[in-house]
Amino acid sequence: MRTEYDYEKLLRARDRALDLLFPPRCPVCDEAAPYPELICPECRKKLRYIKEPVCLKCGKRLQDEREEYCRGCMMTKHQFTEGRGLFAYQSAARSMYRFKYAGRQEYARFYAEEIVRRLGKKIRSWQADALVPVPVHYTRKRQRGYNQAERLAAEIGRRLHMPVERHLLIRVKKTLPQKQLGDEQRQNNLKRAFKIGRNDVKLKAIIMIDDIYTTGSTIDACAAELKKAGVERIYYISAAIGKGLG
Repeated sequence: MRTEYDYEKLLRARDRALDLLFPPRCPVCDEAAPYPELICPECRKKLRYIKEPVCLKCGKRLQDEREEYCRGCMMTKHQFTEGRGLFAYQSAARSMYRFKYAGRQEYARFYAEEIVRRLGKKIRSWQADALVPVPVHYTRKRQRGYNQAERLAAEIGRRLHMPVERHLLIRVKKTLPQKQLGDEQRQNNLKRAFKIGRNDVKLKAIIMIDDIYTTGSTIDACAAELKKAGVERIYYISAAIGKGLG
């Protein structure tokens, strides 16, 4: 009888075999990555990882190690419990753009490996029941062909042997891109944007997965709906995270 470990070994062997035939693109330069790596050694140096000290709430980098929370979290009562991001957004902006808009679904493997390597201990400490990708509106998913948060959640879940609830939360409102809006506009833009996709939610703790965390408006909107359904603790993990307010 095969175990989860055996299944993971088979998946990894399959991935490596495919990598020989179809080398994955480096998430930084977008050229073929040198086998068996998922990123060029020189390109890895261009990515800046979020390091301590970080905000105890949202995980943004703090300038002063004596501080516990960033200015944004001191000014905003977030709906989520805690969260962390992997890369400083400015260092990964082009990579994130291609991942989201240019069909580079394969980048999810590298992001997931790095998230598990650097944030795996934190994720396990949350003792969540499942991963929940931030949903996109069905028209955007149809246009792009995929939801980048789903791809990332699937890769993280596979590595940590955690279930992924892709249909727990549904995006029912086609919102404007958050990056084009101010703080108040972001919140209004997301009002009634999400709804629970089923009636029998029995999860007590979940981890939202997204590509980019900026102000937390999207995660807050998701968390508010999840709380209505009885989820008690909502965490988040993102591949990239923006700067704090200072």
